[in-house]
Amino acid sequence: MKYLLTLIFLMVAVTSCKKDRPQPLIMEKETTSTDFQKDSLVVTKPDKDITVEKAIEIKQKELKEKKDDREHLGPLIADKEFYKETDFYVLDFHYPFLNESMKPTHTNFNQYISQNYLNISEVEAQILEDKELLCDTLRIHQIREKRLVRYKIYQVNEQLISVLFYKENYYSGAMHPAYTFDCLNFELQQGRFMKYEDFFNTGSEAELRNILNETLSERIDLGEVFYDCWEITVDDFFRYKNNFVVDGRSVEFYFEDCVICPAYTGEYSVVIPLEKLVSVLRHYPLNPLKS
Repeated sequence: MKYLLTLIFLMVAVTSCKKDRPQPLIMEKETTSTDFQKDSLVVTKPDKDITVEKAIEIKQKELKEKKDDREHLGPLIADKEFYKETDFYVLDFHYPFLNESMKPTHTNFNQYISQNYLNISEVEAQILEDKELLCDTLRIHQIREKRLVRYKIYQVNEQLISVLFYKENYYSGAMHPAYTFDCLNFELQQGRFMKYEDFFNTGSEAELRNILNETLSERIDLGEVFYDCWEITVDDFFRYKNNFVVDGRSVEFYFEDCVICPAYTGEYSVVIPLEKLVSVLRHYPLNPLKS
């Protein structure tokens, strides 16, 4: 009975995010008999087919092993850790702190991290609340929840650092962790956080959303992502328009599960080269992405 309930939980999680979503982002093409043989839960590569289970593992591994600029930042960045283990949950956080001795305004960054990512009492309260909402017949209380926070950090130039926080949430009964993302762009000279309007032209949201959808469509056509991914809606774009990191060559927008693709695909982001963003980039001296 325990395994049956777990299976039902997983099937609901997989299918629920496809409800009431936009139409899949698929270009019209001639259908052949082989098209009907392709399972939408399989990533088709030129040389092999990869199962859903393996695809998720690959995507998560790619995220964790993705190179960043941490080793090159030297004394600017200090890697901090917080770990707490109880009978009900495990908290395992890694986060960056800026060296305040190098510049007093680095305090602005560190205070933000402390207030927003190290509010442990709030995290604990949310975990316990989630447990109470779940069915006791699944023996949820006997399984410890896990919350892991890791980060990637990039330095575009002397002006800007760009930070991606990815949170692994291990929920009881789920086969894989759920991921959520937060992105921060911090201007080092003035010690302030930068938003969409600091990088892109005012009123450019519609054009940039089209660029995102075109890029996603191109990846679908090349077989790089699942065919049942969908376009980014207006509401979703405005909700996540500040959730991006830059690395000097591209801008990468991050989204939660079920925003651009079903959860089982492990697709969380869309990378856009800077040359495709020339028409929407804001041209003023303080924009680190200006040409």
